[in-house]
Amino acid sequence: MIGRPMPARVRAAYRAEMRAARTAGDDVARWRHLERAHILSQPWPWPHTANHLAMFALAVRRRDRREALGQVVRIIVAAPGSALGRYPEGNTGRAGVGLTQPMSMPVDLAALLRAA
Repeated sequence: MIGRPMPARVRAAYRAEMRAARTAGDDVARWRHLERAHILSQPWPWPHTANHLAMFALAVRRRDRREALGQVVRIIVAAPGSALGRYPEGNTGRAGVGLTQPMSMPVDLAALLRAA
């Protein structure tokens, strides 16, 4: 959200998920952590875009062309969508999920965002 910094508790959880994605032992766990970080980052333009950049990097490392192309599109629309408050809550950010498809949110992340 423009002009509203990411609350400290949300920022800490986001950074923990991004760190866990970098250090996870397998790609399934990496994606899971990136998806959780995505849900947390959606209301804030830069973290949201940074998350899609990390997803793009993982897709390229995996040589997953479909995911990489989907992430390029999402990198382009992430910041404007966040800035305008136009993002589908709970969306995991993966290429296999529609750009505007809302999804149910994990309970812990919903509570954290609600408190923010």
